[in-house]
Amino acid sequence: MQKLALLRLHSIVFLWGFTAILGKLIHANATILVFYRMFFASVFLFIFIRFFKKESLKISKKLFFQLATVGFFMALHWFCFFYAIKVSNVSIALSCLSLSTLFAAILEPIIFKRKIDISEVIMGVVIVACILLIFKTEFHYKEGIIFGVLCAVFGTIFSVFNGKLFGKTSPEKIIFYEIFSGWLILLIFYLFSGQIFQMNEINYRDLALICLLASVFTAFPMLESVKLMKYISPFTLILTVNLEPVYGIILAFFIFGESEHMSPIFYIASFVMILAIVANALIKNRKQKTLIKHQ
Repeated sequence: MQKLALLRLHSIVFLWGFTAILGKLIHANATILVFYRMFFASVFLFIFIRFFKKESLKISKKLFFQLATVGFFMALHWFCFFYAIKVSNVSIALSCLSLSTLFAAILEPIIFKRKIDISEVIMGVVIVACILLIFKTEFHYKEGIIFGVLCAVFGTIFSVFNGKLFGKTSPEKIIFYEIFSGWLILLIFYLFSGQIFQMNEINYRDLALICLLASVFTAFPMLESVKLMKYISPFTLILTVNLEPVYGIILAFFIFGESEHMSPIFYIASFVMILAIVANALIKNRKQKTLIKHQ
């Protein structure tokens, strides 16, 4: 069962890594892409919860507004991610995601009121140094790097606050309301700004790809990751999810060819960042085991 669960986990991470590939294949701009992704994903999640799990979607108003706030940051995270891909490439957007670990090291102690971990600070300094090196080497992608960094910021905010909300209702309902409310906020914004009329500027090919992105590459892996928590430790999950940029960069290199070929310094810096994240996870796991042993 453990081996099968690990195989399923790597399949999910592979799917997450492929979202960046789809982001580049879809010609629609980042705004339209995120709008339809959130719409279709919330529809698929609604069908799953109501008709397959046969659960009520009822939650308190307080929890709904909390989830809506997280959904807002999720929408910003996805917008910045796909925009970074559009103005640069997949490799730049995915390498910037590594900064999420640094931002989490700063934000988590504040939100959960715990001491700052020195190993996280050291790892953060290494990651920042690598990003600065990439920025200097790939300066022509500066807009993509800026939005990639913002993507990491918003992604960290919604992930950390998700941790605060976990357990207040079923994970499926948390995911559904976050994505649905994110789409609802976008809808309200576009209605008042008049940009809603731009939402029909999409061809059937892009619509089909977004539908695929929303179902196979968004709703399914999110639900599957929740199920796997029964068989896999949080440490294994976090460590494996850190492979998402690796899968994505390798896939982009072979699928898109020349447009994804980066300088040697980019690949060295990206490798060092991923190595720092993995090392930090291993150190944390060892500390936790030592703490449990001495209790």
